[in-house]
Order: sequence, then C-alpha cells, then structure tokens
Amino acid sequence: MKPLFAALALGLLATPALAVDLETHAPHPFNVRDLVMMDRVSDPQLSPDGRYAAFGVRSTDYAANKGINAIYVLDLKKGGEPVKVVDKGSSARWAADGHSLYYVAAADGISQLWRVDLGTGDKLDLAGHKAAVQVSHGALDLGGYKLAPDGKSVLLSYEVYTDCADLACTKERIDGREKNKATGTVYDKLFVRHWDAWANGRRNQLFIAHFDGQGMLPAEPTLLSRGIDGDIPSKPFGDESEFAFSLDGRTVYFDVRIAGTSEPWSTNFDLYRVPADGSSAPQNLTEANKAWDAYPVPSPDGRTLYYLAMKEPGFEADRFAIMAMDLQSGATREVDPQWDRSAGALTIADDGKTLYATADDEGQHPLFAVDAASGKVTKLVGEGTVGGYSLQNGKLLLARDDLKHPVDLYLTDASGRGLKQVTHYNAERLKNARTGDFEFFTFKGWNNETVQGYVVKPVGYKRGQKYPVAFIIHGGPQGAMSNGWSYRWNPQTYAGQGFAVVTVNFHGSTGYGQAFTDSISGDWGGKPLEDLKAGWKAALDKYSFLDGDNACALGASYGGYMVYWMAGVWNQPWKCFVDHDGVFDARMMYYATEELWFEEKENGGTQFDHPENYERFNPINHVKDWRVPMLVVHSGNDFRIPITQGLGAFTALQRQGIPSEFLTFPEENHWVLKPQNSVMWHETVNAWLKRWTSKD
Repeated sequence: MKPLFAALALGLLATPALAVDLETHAPHPFNVRDLVMMDRVSDPQLSPDGRYAAFGVRSTDYAANKGINAIYVLDLKKGGEPVKVVDKGSSARWAADGHSLYYVAAADGISQLWRVDLGTGDKLDLAGHKAAVQVSHGALDLGGYKLAPDGKSVLLSYEVYTDCADLACTKERIDGREKNKATGTVYDKLFVRHWDAWANGRRNQLFIAHFDGQGMLPAEPTLLSRGIDGDIPSKPFGDESEFAFSLDGRTVYFDVRIAGTSEPWSTNFDLYRVPADGSSAPQNLTEANKAWDAYPVPSPDGRTLYYLAMKEPGFEADRFAIMAMDLQSGATREVDPQWDRSAGALTIADDGKTLYATADDEGQHPLFAVDAASGKVTKLVGEGTVGGYSLQNGKLLLARDDLKHPVDLYLTDASGRGLKQVTHYNAERLKNARTGDFEFFTFKGWNNETVQGYVVKPVGYKRGQKYPVAFIIHGGPQGAMSNGWSYRWNPQTYAGQGFAVVTVNFHGSTGYGQAFTDSISGDWGGKPLEDLKAGWKAALDKYSFLDGDNACALGASYGGYMVYWMAGVWNQPWKCFVDHDGVFDARMMYYATEELWFEEKENGGTQFDHPENYERFNPINHVKDWRVPMLVVHSGNDFRIPITQGLGAFTALQRQGIPSEFLTFPEENHWVLKPQNSVMWHETVNAWLKRWTSKD
C-alpha cells in the first residue's frame, strides 16, 4: 500500500502543470501561461551601414517542451514588420559587405556555420532571398564564432581533446566512448562537474579558418590556442566577447583561465595575444595581475587594448574596471577609476574615442558611454535594463526591458538621443494580460545606510484594500532585483495572482558601489538580514495595502539560503516559506559545490582552516527553531548547490512535523528552464502561497 499511496501523492502534486490553457485572449491578470508563451527577443545586430537590424526571437513549442530560435531582420529605414529570414538558427552576424548573415544551426545533428545571402545593392530582398548555405562541415558542434573585420576568415570555438591533432580525432574518441559498455570515469583533479555537466576531458579551444572562393570553410581549421590548458570561451556561460580580432585581422586576443589543478579555486583569467596565422604560441599579456582580466577590445588604430580587470584574486564579484594597455610598451592604466560601478563587456566607437558598457546602477541596468581618454562616464539610456546592444555607423540598437515589459528593440544615436522603439513583440499578449504597477523606495538599513527596494501592486489593486504579500529575496548574493523582465523570478506572476510583492536590495547587492557589494562577504546572515527586517518594516509603514499578517517569504540560491536562515532566526512574521536551491548546510556546501573560490571568499578561507566561519551563519544549526510551513524546490542537475541540500532541509521539516512539500525536477539545473517545468514550478509555488495566506 505504501508505494501505491506515494505514487498517488506524487501524481496529485504534479497536476497543476497539466491543466494549462495556453492562450487566454480575454483581459486577465498576468500569469505563468503568458510568461512561458512570450516571444523572447535577443542578440541585436546592426548591419554595417546601420540600416538593417538582425536579431533572434525564441518562440515556445509547448507540446515539444522547448524553445525554437529563429532569426529576423527589420529594415529600419522602411519600418514595418520584421521579416523572418531563418526558421531555425541563432547567433546571427552580418558579413562585412552587409549583404549576408552568418548564423549557427544544426546540420545532421551537428551545429554548423551557415550563411544566408539577402541580395545586392542598397536595398536587401528580405522576403525573396536565396536559400541558406552551410559553410562549415566540422565533425564537432560549433560552440561560437567571430568574423574577421575583412570577412575573409572566422574564429571558431570547438570542444576538443587538447592532445588531438584535429577535430576528427576528438570525434573518433567520442564515438569510441559511446560504444564502450563500461561507463565509469576516473578523475584525478577538479572540476569533476561544473554547473550542470560532468567533466568529459575536453576543452573549448580557439581555431581560425579562411573562406575559400565559394565562401566555404575547410573541415579542419587551424588551432590558435596551442598549449593552452583552459576553455575559450569559458565554461559554462562564456561567449564570443571573450575573443577578438585586431582591426587589420593579423592578431587575435582572447581571455582564459589556465586550469591546472587550481581551476576550482582560481579566478585568475589572463589576456593572450596570438598571430592570426597560428605561427607562434599565444603570449600572456596580463600575467602580473592574479585577479580576473577579460573581454578584450582592440582600438581601431591597433595601438591600445581595452579590457576589463578585477583587482582581488579569488573574488568573482569584485569591480570590473576598464583598463587600457599600450600594446607596444605593455603599460596599463585604469580608464575609469572614479566610476564606482562594475562594467559589462565593452564596445568601441569607430574613432576609438568612446567606449560603451552596461552596468547595474541603483535598481536599473543602463547603457553608458565612457570617454577613452578622460574616463568621463555618461548615462545614455537609464530606465529599465539594457540586455544587449549593437553599434554601427553612429547608431545604437538596444535590447531593452523593464518590470512591466519583456525585451523589445530600440534605436538611438550614439549619444543616446532620440530613443525610439522599433519592435513590438508580445504587444497583443500584454494588451490582454494586465500587470501590476511598481515603485522603488528607500530606507535606512544596516549602519543607518540607505538601502533600496521596490513594491509591486497586485493586478486589480483598489485603494483601501489590503493584499497578501510575496516577499522575494534575490540570489547572487552579489546581485539585485532591478527594473527588468525575468522568465524565472518575475514579480508580475505573483501580482497576477493577487499578491503584492516586496523586495529589498540588501547590503551585498550590485549597483550601489563596490563597498556596498563587498559588505556581504563573511556576513551572510548579518547585514543582509538587518536590511531585510528594516525594509519589511519600512514597506509596511509606507504602503498601507500590504497585509503584514498574511505574507510569505521566497528566495533562490543565496535567497534560498536566507529563507533557511530566516526559518530559524526570523520566522515570526511569515505564514509560509518557499526555498529554491538554497544552501542548508554551509559546512557540507563547501565540499559538495564546484566553484570553491566563491565559498572561500565568502567565508574567509577553506572550511578545514576556518570551520568557525562556516558555522557562524549556518542554517542547519537552527533547525530546532523552525516552525513555519515550507515548500522546498531543488533539482537533480544543480551542481552549484547540490540536491542533497534541499533533501536535508525537507528531512528536517518532515522529521519535526512541520507542514512541507518537496518539488524536484531531475533534469533541471540551478534554474528551471523547460516550459512545462516552468508552469509546474509556478503553479506549485502559487498554490503553496495561497494555501497559507488564504483567509478562508
């Protein structure tokens, strides 16, 4: 009877995801159905003359439980609707002549480089173009690419065995491993696994290939990263911003962390220079800095290399300063020492005088222009989040979103003037799906310092009424809840369910100066908790529609850690908790996670050298004081915070008789990404919140 009862119980818990009406055309509060079916616009790319915008759009095939990536082009001069030029593909980049687009798509199950020719002359034929042609025929999946400025060659990234002489060798080994009936693997160093993948002995390596007279690439490109024991681009989230051509195409720059035996506790990325013909081995340009150097951008005149650099080894959330290196002398200078923000990857103007970067800034994520000589910083586009941008011919094309709108594309000049929206994806969905208004507020937090948060009103808000509250705690911990759209922790999904939302950017958050960000290290349960308490009180005092007696706290990653911490030390105000992939036992977290540099920085060293630091704010030590009902969510492929952390917390809850549920997705990682899993996640969380805040 017990196995049958368990199966029935699991089936009942899974039912919310099955009852999904995907299309609701009548006006209604925003919900997860709207969220998962929205078109996701990304990767804006201006043509060399600035007339055409190429970009990616991910639509959702809900039945197949996956996203479909397509490529669109918009004639910015003519206007009108974008034209789909590639049904399935991503990473579109313009050819040097502006008449063709390169992109990545599968051929016989292997990711390859393709080209679609859009016509000749001043006006492209977007609707009547020729069929796309496959231009690479490599034996392995293409991981990333970057075209040379003259369009005659291309940088390619492949994951290979570094002792193989060619791609075919790596393919033969992969095929041989798949045929082997013995499935064991012997490891002699870390990483054994990283993020959501087990180490397979292969490295991302950088190659170059030249187009022939017919525009085709050879099956075997030339290796440029010879002798480099590291990944180019980095795993798991690196991209083509980590390598670059010089303007004359003769030199290639890239960043890499040498692995050796210290990879899991090192953030020492360095910049390398290598001849584009592969005639000599790469040369380390930033060996003196033992912290993170990355994202090379050569100046148009070839004299200067701009890049980003941190100063503190082993600290992934240190400030990224903009650096300039004289390529002849090797001398370096910091371009922006007076700017207390951490810059994102750089773009440089054609005249070399202006650099462009995004950065977190007091709840927003704007685009900035930085004078390359003086370091003067100018905010170009302030409100909302600029998630990507392209600069060509004095124009900027931006991917921009905010708390009420998913990404669309906007056009402005290089000075940020005349901002104009040029795409309107999801307009019909947003017309029918009502969202809640939001407002930022500030208060005095730890040490009487100013802290910022925001409140989102529930959909259908009426003055004089009180509403239950979802108190969301962000992860990172060096992150922020900002004015941006999200497909994982979107406040509008709670506002649409009738909840008000409160969130606080506590000490440790980004966008408020580096000292503010640094202050969380070694004090996970201290200053941030004080800020959360003060922010909760400030919100209740300021917004009378918040029902402080009917509130639940939710958090993921560090936010999940904080939920476990609050369960033992600040549980009085809360009707329920939701914990997603949180740290339950700081002691075991050190030995089970993969990126040890993070744990060692946040806790002042290793666990075996400083055990007291790991116990100071360890949630497991306060389990006896837990009493609030909790939903625990933890997935099987989360190697950042392994699933045993969530299972341990659920055991603690069940053993004490505290009302609790455990939701797991065996194939998901630290995030829940598949459309149907996302729906189930939201339906389960919403049901939990309503169960404990309902007045019935």
